Amino acid sequence: MASPPETFDLIIIGAGVSGINAAYRVQTELPHLNYAILEGRDDIGGTWDLFKYPGVRSDSDLYTYSFSWNPWPHPNPIAEGPLIKEYLKDSIKQHGIDHRIRYRHKVQSMDWSSKSQQWTLAVDHDGLAREIKAQFVILGTGYYDYETPRPATIPGLETFKGRVIHPQFWPQDFDHTNQRIVIVGSGSTAITLLPNLAKTAAKVVMVQRSPTYIASSNNSQPVSAAPLRRLVRLFYHLMAFLGVLFYRTFPTRARNRLLRATKAQLPPGMEVDPHFSPRYRVWDERLCFAPDGDFFAALRRGNADVVTGVIRRVTADAVEMEGGERVPADAIVTATGLNMRLGGDIAMRVDGRGRPMAARAVWRGAMLQDVPNLCFLLGYVDMSWTPGVDSAVLVFVRVVRLMRRCGLGAAVPRLPAAGMPLSEKSVWPLRSTYAAEAQERLPKYGRAGPWRPRGNVLLDYVHSRWGDVVAGLQFYA
Repeated sequence: MASPPETFDLIIIGAGVSGINAAYRVQTELPHLNYAILEGRDDIGGTWDLFKYPGVRSDSDLYTYSFSWNPWPHPNPIAEGPLIKEYLKDSIKQHGIDHRIRYRHKVQSMDWSSKSQQWTLAVDHDGLAREIKAQFVILGTGYYDYETPRPATIPGLETFKGRVIHPQFWPQDFDHTNQRIVIVGSGSTAITLLPNLAKTAAKVVMVQRSPTYIASSNNSQPVSAAPLRRLVRLFYHLMAFLGVLFYRTFPTRARNRLLRATKAQLPPGMEVDPHFSPRYRVWDERLCFAPDGDFFAALRRGNADVVTGVIRRVTADAVEMEGGERVPADAIVTATGLNMRLGGDIAMRVDGRGRPMAARAVWRGAMLQDVPNLCFLLGYVDMSWTPGVDSAVLVFVRVVRLMRRCGLGAAVPRLPAAGMPLSEKSVWPLRSTYAAEAQERLPKYGRAGPWRPRGNVLLDYVHSRWGDVVAGLQFYA
């Protein structure tokens, strides 16, 4: 061991959006707690520190994605990664959170002892093993694997003589000027990459097995005064809620509206079907946004295209389709999705017994069945992420405050003795391929009481502030 164990009241794992927001709530709502943030990387930001592909940007508006305690100060609701990271750095400096972060502290495992009522975290810090103890832990580790991206299974890819790139690890030395680039995939990453690469590439072709819904959005909202920014945030929350409600309640009308808007933006000769007519309903997968219609503008300029179908094979210098089309390529970008990994792949044990997340029920969207004193942060999937993790941490903060006031040492979510069937609704209710592959590893919602799914931003926030945070918990002195 590099040094004797340190002890804190509370540890936050992860210094991305979830962890930073949790830190603010902890230090404002529980000011007497001694806490630290453990970050495995050498900088803050999580997603916004890892991804560096051209044009990387938010796929939610930043008025709702940003922190309620530090509203997004810029006029563009969709922004690129560097500006988001700058905003995060400004947020932690404003509130002194930067002094609480310990970089290159990667948590390997967590062990709860009912005897001492503490978590013991095994941490790797620059190759040295350390132990850190805390009564409470907040997991703000995101939802995907930072080290291992989802592999792309493409016939013949190993025979390709050009460069093969995964967006999760974009090479900074790659000059795409005058290159012929094939992007394999149709999600938000592919839709972001195409217009940005097409600015200087000779040709960019998005090759997709099946299409996704793409909505153009106005990317200008000239608001500067702080009070007005809060009103704009509220407006965007309302529009997001009503939009998802409309899409889910009237899926046929929603689909027709999106396809009509898409058709109006396509270049002459390009058809909506098959390239932009998905087989699934709107919001079965995430809706992709094209700020100011940049994706369609790139298609109209003529050096970008879309090919829909099944890849037969990759050759030394091209992608060949089952339909016979041959797409020449100097580089192939495999934008085929993420590898989901909740909890940062941290081994978790309670009194020596493993507590994997798989099929474990979620209490109030904030804690896990049979796991003491642990807050598990998972944001909304069909709306902005941040309000979901904010509601969860506010619930947990209230539980901790109650425990401190009553002299309690542990709080454990317990299902009713009679048992409760788990809901068919996953904590990740999208049908994307990467999500479907991970379903058996994800926790589940219950069907009643504090185990029910969340999904209404306003009601979830009201409950997090004033609702019941005792039902479903078992407390120990």
